[in-house]
Amino acid sequence: MPTDAAPPTARPDVHTRELPGFGLIRLRPVDPAGDADLLHGWVTQERARFWGMADASRERVREIYAHLDSLPTHHAYLMLRDDAPVALFQTYEPEHDPIGEYYDVRPGDFGIHLLIGPPAGPPVPGFTGTLLEEFLTFVLADPARLRIVAEPDARNDKVLARLRRAGFVPGPRVELPHKPAQLLFLPRTAHRR
Repeated sequence: MPTDAAPPTARPDVHTRELPGFGLIRLRPVDPAGDADLLHGWVTQERARFWGMADASRERVREIYAHLDSLPTHHAYLMLRDDAPVALFQTYEPEHDPIGEYYDVRPGDFGIHLLIGPPAGPPVPGFTGTLLEEFLTFVLADPARLRIVAEPDARNDKVLARLRRAGFVPGPRVELPHKPAQLLFLPRTAHRR
């Protein structure tokens, strides 16, 4: 299956919104089996090296997302723009994730990971920022989520800059078993929308 086409899925959208001048944004849960080819094509690219799955087989990617799908505290979502897959977003509850051992988790903390898919056409100004803002809007629709937590690889300058532009404030740098991570926090009150 080509990596630029959205595979069929029976999973319903959890968020849909038309963004004038940008397109229809849909967010739906990842289907571990149905999305494995697409996700494998994304996470094994050099540009996604900080995702930590560069050498993963298609079957390993499917297994990882099947495991994630089985957890009530962790979720993966595929974002589509006008029916084309454009990003992978994941959420987690820090108190139920290894990162919770590396900082003082507060009530209302909610973790995210993001991976923007490979470009499929000419550059669109503000593309990544628009996708991230829409995802944050979805996450913060739940009033119990008081602070968004991100812990990207501390060497990933592009995502660190992107998160800071979105209002995230750097916290401590921590050494995880698989990467040096930079904690960043976005208080609900600092979100721009």
